[in-house]
Amino acid sequence: MDLELQGKTALVTGGSRGIGKAIARELALCGCTVVITARGSEALEVASQEISAETRQSVVGIVCDLTSTSGVNQMVQAAANEMGGRIDILVNNAAAPGGLARGPLSDIKDEDVINDLDTKVMGYLRCARAVAPYMVAQNWGRIINIGGTSARRANGNLSAGVRNAGLVNFTKYLAEDLGRSGITANIVHPGTTRTERSAPMYEEEARKSGSTVAEVEARVASGNSTKRIVDASELAYVVAFLASPRSIALSGEVISASGGAGLAVFH
Repeated sequence: MDLELQGKTALVTGGSRGIGKAIARELALCGCTVVITARGSEALEVASQEISAETRQSVVGIVCDLTSTSGVNQMVQAAANEMGGRIDILVNNAAAPGGLARGPLSDIKDEDVINDLDTKVMGYLRCARAVAPYMVAQNWGRIINIGGTSARRANGNLSAGVRNAGLVNFTKYLAEDLGRSGITANIVHPGTTRTERSAPMYEEEARKSGSTVAEVEARVASGNSTKRIVDASELAYVVAFLASPRSIALSGEVISASGGAGLAVFH
């Protein structure tokens, strides 16, 4: 299927590694001009050059801290300038993997929860608010928020669950507020996803447990219907569809791209 993304422009936050990098790569492969953001300039430069060389598309990195409103506004303006004054697609992805506030209630630190929410909830809001005028002016846009399956279960990770559950409501708000301007907003919940961080992590777990990497991966995937770990590139396929004109029937929706994690049924 032709996703009709050739010539579109995309802004991907947290795009220097992991899921964000995989999404930026897939959008570039589909013909998008892409801007990626992250806080680390070195990783950002490496990622943008790597994706650009592979896809032969323009991929530009812009350093940005999403906890700064002025910083986000400046980044979005710079991104629009790089992409000919248009921003067709926003993928909100930047966040600390797994969240910062974990463990029992007595160990939860205020600053960890606040930092998580400031980056992933407020940061997503700042980006959407700054990008919206471009999308409204062109009467077309796609916003995809990357959440996480912790929104659907309590697993001892407080801020990850709180921020991801909050993003579901925020996504529906965006869909309702911007829908009349030809803009859709959806949220994708990754589960355990294979990225460049996975191999060293599984190797260390295998060493500690006296098992093989294959056995560790099988345990990790055991809660999935497919019994395999979703690769970041496969999650990127889902995001690319939501970013395309073909996805017009979907807005305000929650899509779990976890390989079928969990047994709960959602109506």
